Amino acid sequence: MDELTQLTPTIWQLPFPVGHVYAVALPDGGYAVVDTGVPGSAPAILDALTRLGGRPGELRQIVLTHSHLDHMGSAADLVAATGARVLAGAADAPYIRGTAPEPPPVFTPREREVHAQVTAGLVAADIPPVRHVGVDRELHEGDTLDGWSEPVRVLHVPGHTPGSIALYLPESGVLFPGDTIATVDGRVVLGPFNVDRERAIASFRRLAALDGLDTVCVPHGDPVRGGARAALAAATPERDWL
Repeated sequence: MDELTQLTPTIWQLPFPVGHVYAVALPDGGYAVVDTGVPGSAPAILDALTRLGGRPGELRQIVLTHSHLDHMGSAADLVAATGARVLAGAADAPYIRGTAPEPPPVFTPREREVHAQVTAGLVAADIPPVRHVGVDRELHEGDTLDGWSEPVRVLHVPGHTPGSIALYLPESGVLFPGDTIATVDGRVVLGPFNVDRERAIASFRRLAALDGLDTVCVPHGDPVRGGARAALAAATPERDWL
């Protein structure tokens, strides 16, 4: 993991080669993380929290935007180390718990090439096997998160996975979109490897229309900082990865 990047007074990006993690300072002195990286990332995440002034027991919430291994991969280890509660979209909860098989993506030809490259990189990195984990709270469209410094809206954004969620903080204009949105070479694009491409595009367009967007905390690529709504409006997700 590279150096922490502070995006707002309470949000930091913890960058990883595959699947960034975001740390959020809570008003009670604790922390939340949005996603957990691939298996084996927990020590680096806990070290980052220490550098922010926290201790392992102060990790209160783990919010998983969806079930893929580069997002839920270290959740079980973090729960074991901290006792944090796990929150995730209701439709993805069975995959995270390991009680149902995860539906596979439907690849475009270009996506198949990219997926093979990503998979080869993970194999070369010798990451540990993914461990499933319990979900303490299943999230639905319209839910709000407790304990953050400002209101957090939960949005159900299916397409990448059936239960993908986004978190929207209207007061500060911050969006955690999960893999519905990514950035590549400075461009905002549709996240690849979707179980339903058309639903993913519709979810992308829904997020792009949110009022007051300023910062988009993407899991893959560089965050969009400032003027995010214009950047998302200029995107062409229908043509990405074809």
